[in-house]
Amino acid sequence: MPQFAYKAVQANGAMTEGFLDASNRQEAMRQVEGRGLRPIKLAESAAPAPAKKSGGAAGPAEDSGKPALSFGGKGKITPRMLENFTRLLSSLLAAGVPFSRALVILHRESAEPVAKAKWKEIHDLVIDGMSLSKAMERSPETFPRVYVAMVEAGETGGFLDVVLAQIADFQAREKELKSKVMTALMYPVILLILAGGVLIFLLVFFIPRFQTIFAGFNAELPLITQVIVKASEVVRGYGLFLGAAAIVAFFLLRTWLNSPKGRRWWEGLMLKISLIGPLVAQFAMARFCRMLGTLLQAGVPLISALNVARRSIGNQVLIDAVSDSIDRVKEGKPLGKSLAQNRALFPGAIVEMISVAEESGKLDVELMRIATVTEGDLDRQLKSVVALAEPVMLFVIAALIGTIFIGMVIPIFSLQDHIK
Repeated sequence: MPQFAYKAVQANGAMTEGFLDASNRQEAMRQVEGRGLRPIKLAESAAPAPAKKSGGAAGPAEDSGKPALSFGGKGKITPRMLENFTRLLSSLLAAGVPFSRALVILHRESAEPVAKAKWKEIHDLVIDGMSLSKAMERSPETFPRVYVAMVEAGETGGFLDVVLAQIADFQAREKELKSKVMTALMYPVILLILAGGVLIFLLVFFIPRFQTIFAGFNAELPLITQVIVKASEVVRGYGLFLGAAAIVAFFLLRTWLNSPKGRRWWEGLMLKISLIGPLVAQFAMARFCRMLGTLLQAGVPLISALNVARRSIGNQVLIDAVSDSIDRVKEGKPLGKSLAQNRALFPGAIVEMISVAEESGKLDVELMRIATVTEGDLDRQLKSVVALAEPVMLFVIAALIGTIFIGMVIPIFSLQDHIK
C-alpha cells in the first residue's frame, strides 16, 4: 500500500509531520483530518521514515525536503493556489496562531515559487503596518475585488478566520459550478470545431477535383454548385488573408468587450437571448444569494454584506439593478420588497422566500438554501440545453456537408447529356 508523507497544523497551532499508509491521496487526506489535523502538505513518499514533530513554541517548521504536492502552473497564482492559501490561513488563525506567524508559515511552506513570492509580498506589506485587505488590493490579478471586500468586512468585524473559511467554501462551490458549465459545453464546442474542419477540408481539397471535371465540359452549372465552387475559390485564394483578418477582428472585439462600454453591451445581449438569458440570471442570483448568506452567517451587517455580494454577480446590468435595491434597503425598507423591483434576477417565489425568512430571522439560512436549490436547478437546465444542442449541432453539420455533396452530385447527372 502506498505511503504518504504529511505536514499539518495541530489544534494548538503547532506543526507536525509524519507518514501514513493509504490506498490513494483522498484516503490519506481523510486520515490526516480524522486525527484532528489540518494538512498543509501531502505527497506520496518513496520510502518510509519515522514521524517527526515540531512544537508550537518554535518558529515555523523547516522544509524537510520531502516531495510536496504542486497545486498550479508557473507564472501566476491559480484559483487552486488561492483557495489553498485561504483555507490554510483560516485554519491557522482559528487554531490561535498569531497573524504574522501564520503568514510566515504560508509563504515558507508553499511548494510553488510564484505562490511563495506572492505570500511573502503580502506578509511584508502586513508587517509594514498595512491591513490584509489593503495588501491584497495591490494585487488585483490574484485577489478578486469580491475577495478583498470580504476580507475587509472580516477585518472590520473581527472574525477574519470565519470569513476566510467562508471564502474558501465559496471558492470551492464556485469552481465546481464552473466546472459543470465547462463540461456541459465541451461536447458542443468539439462538434463545432470538427464541423469547421470538415467544411474547410471539403472546400480546399474535395471540391477542386470536381471543378476540374466540370470545366472540361463547358456546361452551365446549377446555381447551388456555382455558389459552392465560388466559395471554394475564395477559401483557396484568400484563405490565409481571411484567417488573419478573423484573428485580428477577434482580438479587436475582445479588447472592446473588455472595456466598460463593450462589457455592458455584451452582458445586456446575453440577458436578451432566450435560452442563455435565464441561465445567466439564475447563475447570478445563485452567486448573490450564496455570497450574501455566507457574509450574514459570518456576522457581517446587512448593508455591508449587500455591497459585497452585489460585486459577485458578475453582470454589470444586474449589478446596477441590485444597487437600486440596496439603496431602498438603506432607506429602511425590507430586503424582500426591495429586491422585488428586480424581477429579471429575483422571481416572485424567491422574493417571497426572502421576505418570510427576513421576518423569521433566518435570512442567512434561507439564502444558502435558495443558492443550493438554484444551483441544482441550473445544473439540470444546463444538461437539458446541452442535450438539445447536440442534435441541433449534428443537424447543422449534416446539412452543411449534405448541401455540398448534393451541389457536387447534381451536375454529374446533367453531364450525361453533354457526353451523348
